[in-house]
Amino acid sequence: MSIQENIRKVQQNIADACKKCGREPSEVMLLAVTKNHTPEEINQVVASGVTNLGENRVQELMSKYDLIQGDVNWHLIGHLQKNKVKYIVDKVVMIHSVESVSLVEEINKQCGKLGKTMDILVEINVSGEESKHGITPADADEFIKTVAQYPYVKVRGLMTMAPKYAENEQIRDIFAQLYKIGVDIRSKKYDNISIDYLSMGMSNDYMIAIGEGSDIVRVGSALFV
Repeated sequence: MSIQENIRKVQQNIADACKKCGREPSEVMLLAVTKNHTPEEINQVVASGVTNLGENRVQELMSKYDLIQGDVNWHLIGHLQKNKVKYIVDKVVMIHSVESVSLVEEINKQCGKLGKTMDILVEINVSGEESKHGITPADADEFIKTVAQYPYVKVRGLMTMAPKYAENEQIRDIFAQLYKIGVDIRSKKYDNISIDYLSMGMSNDYMIAIGEGSDIVRVGSALFV
């Protein structure tokens, strides 16, 4: 199948998943994960109408940034090291993988130099896997209250990943837990905190994620040939 055909299939799957749980497809952002894909492939995705792009690595994002045609929004979705923050704060609209106060401090520092506020998602390791980044669910509330103090950082939601080879019910439970955490934090109405987005679901589980309230699905292999 071509990239265009893959996109149509994924968009139809998103529409079907939304219909099943009483949501509108417009409520779900399709984020095309560009890791290991060429600018030529990415430009095909953009030309097909998918303009939200997610890159895992800072160096890879920078190498592709000027080669992508069209009006696109870049998201940094992979683990971000503090010493690389300065290279991408002027290039991305959102950082999905924030999990430490020291990283928040660096984002705040670099964005302050630009007079820019960075939207971030707090990464929560709901599954408890040691190989996954993210804070624990128990620490989420206190962490978010701390982040709220930084003027150039704006919490816009939460993100998580399910284990790669988990059964569907385990995946569903992990996503449901993140949804509950989001509802709890939203109910407390902290200043400078808006739980507008839950970023959860990838190529193998995005339809499950939509059913559990995902607002952003990070899809790579299902889009690219």
